[in-house]
Order: sequence, then structure tokens, then C-alpha cells
Amino acid sequence: MNFKVLAVWSCFTLLFVWAECQKEKPSKASEKAAMKELKASGSKFPKVPSKKLKQGPPKFLKKSQVKATTVPREGKLTILTRAVAKGQFQKVSNTLVLRAGEALDLRCKGKAVKWRYPPYLDDDDVERRLRIKHFERHSQLTVTNSTAADTGEYSCWSFQCRDSECRDGEDKMGKTFIFFTDPQELFVPTEDYYEVIQLRTNHPTLLPCQVTNPAAKVTLHREFPPEKVLVDGLDISHDVKRGFIIHRPQPSHAGSLFCMANVDGVRQISTKYMLIYVNYPSSVPKPAIRASVASFRVGDNFNVTCTVFGESEIAVDFMWEYPGQQIGRPPYVRERTDLVRRGGQVQQESESILYVDEARAVDDGLYTCTAENLQGGTAVSTRIRLVPASPAPKKAKSG
Repeated sequence: MNFKVLAVWSCFTLLFVWAECQKEKPSKASEKAAMKELKASGSKFPKVPSKKLKQGPPKFLKKSQVKATTVPREGKLTILTRAVAKGQFQKVSNTLVLRAGEALDLRCKGKAVKWRYPPYLDDDDVERRLRIKHFERHSQLTVTNSTAADTGEYSCWSFQCRDSECRDGEDKMGKTFIFFTDPQELFVPTEDYYEVIQLRTNHPTLLPCQVTNPAAKVTLHREFPPEKVLVDGLDISHDVKRGFIIHRPQPSHAGSLFCMANVDGVRQISTKYMLIYVNYPSSVPKPAIRASVASFRVGDNFNVTCTVFGESEIAVDFMWEYPGQQIGRPPYVRERTDLVRRGGQVQQESESILYVDEARAVDDGLYTCTAENLQGGTAVSTRIRLVPASPAPKKAKSG
């Protein structure tokens, strides 16, 4: 008796659950009516099947999945690829590490392609390991028997040509920095044992001790007295693709320095760099010229002055061009340098004065002063004219 009651109760429960599900499930007629209302209202919401509304909460995508489905901007699309096997290519990253001796095969898409690569490969006239071939829709760059010296940046860009005019396609460019590792060459080899570098006060100084292995630990050292130079990332920093950068050169940085690389216990020193401190001007000189007279008569004395105001301890050189040079008249020039206060600041006044004694007719013309410093030169001119002698008065005839 209990078993029969239990069976009847179970059937009743199943019927009740089925009836409730039928209430929640919309009929096909109601779905069609709802679609007509959406179309009539002009709603732009995407159509979502009713079955998907019954699914559980959405699954969150992993970071790798998000990156794979993200479409990069057109300007970021690279046109540079590398052949890794016959018929197999892969896009190159910003940095590529290969072993010295390994062949390099790069392809660049475009109808008109130009390449840039380490200048060392241009000087390799004997073996001609670098080859570039242009095809209809791409260009190929290959390097055979690669060496540590081939380390550097490789880039390409396509030209957009219409008729006879061509211009760079800025949005179609690819580049990569390639390290050709060699356990015997931790630094990119150079022919110089010593390299002289100017420490200019107006911009950073680069010590180009470029490594062939990005995993190398590189330190900076002074030869005399022997000591390790502090690299704090502010005054001096290190770039694995370029070398050490002295951001604010000071006289204390001058001297003989070298780099030391360490890879798996193997140490090697770079070319030695002789740093010479130069108080470099921030701009070219701006001379002003003035003459003591605007015109002269034959036999007069006059002078022309060229003046430059600028930074202290900056050497300024003067050069003159004047009409008397045509007949070899010797110049008489006096120069001086003083510190003066001008506009509330202490500046250096450099001056050159050209003297012309017992002027002649040939001294009529243009006087040009050129002031130069390490940044360049500037020329200024003034014209001085000869006043013709007045005719002598005629004597009156006596009657």
C-alpha cells in the first residue's frame, strides 16, 4: 500500500514541474510577435536566441585569448617577416636573438621597399654576405655566415609611388634589433683600440659598447685610477642596444673609460673610450656689426667693430671680408674678451675691431664679419661708401 502511494505522489510531482516549465517557455507565436515589435520599433539591439538566455553566467576570457582576438590598428601592422623554414614565415618581434653563423632571411612586403641595416655590412666587400632582392610584391634581405659584428637594427619600409613621385609609407614599416651571440665576442667588434669622444655640455654622450648578447651583465669602469663607475640610471644609464649614456656630462666624467661584459662567467672588456670634456655652446653666435663712419674720404681713418654676447668660457673666432683684400691690403685687427653684466646676467663679450688707416678708393664697399663657435657661424655685413672729393673752386679771371 505504501509503495503505490509513493508512486502516485511521484507522478503528481513530475506533472506539476512540467506544467510550470510550460508556463515559463514562450510559445512560437509569442516569439514571432516579439520580433515584429522589435522591427517596428527600429531597435538596433542584436538578435539573441532564446536558448542562450537560459545559459549560465558568461565565462571570462583568459588574457591570452583576449590578445589573440584583439585586432591591432592598421598603423601597427608589421610588414617584416622572417623565414624560419622552407615556406614557413613568422612576424619578427622588436628583439631577435640568433647565434653567430646562423643565416638570416627577412622578407618585407611592398612593391617598392627600402632597407636599413648595420653599416658594417656595407663595408664587407670581400664576401658580400649581404644580399637584397626585390620582387613584385616583396623584398628579401639575406645575411649568410653571420658574425657578432652584424648585431644591430634591421628595418624596412615601403614606398607609395604614383606616376614618377614616390613617398615614404609611414604606416608601412617594420623593424627589429637582432643580437648575433658569440661566446668569443661579447661586444660588437670594432677596429679601434681607442676611441675619442667629446663630452659636450649641451647634450648626452654615448659610449657605444654594444653587446652581442642581451643577457650579458655590463659594467662601466675607469682606467686611471682603476675603479668602477656608478651607474644610477639618472646621471648615467645603460641601454642593452646602444651602450652607456651620460645624460649630464661633467668635467669629472673625462678620462679613459671602458665597459666590461660578463656572460656565464666569461668576462670581456670593450674598446677604451677617451672622454674629453668640452664646454659646448648651446647655440651659434649672434654677432652685431657697426662702423665708426658711414662714408669716408680718401686719406681718412675708420674702423668696423663686430661684437658677440654669449655664454662664458665659450671661444668665438672672427673672420673678416673687406674690399681692400682685392689688392692685398694687410688687415689690422684687434680682439678682446670680457665678462659683462647684461640684462641682469653675466655674459661674455667677444669683440673684433678691423682698422682701416689712410683709406683709399678701393676701400669703398661691403665689410663682412663672420663669428664662429663649435655650433657654427653667423655672418653680418655693413657698407661704407667713399665720398668723392669736391672740385677745387675756379679762380676768377682778372679784367
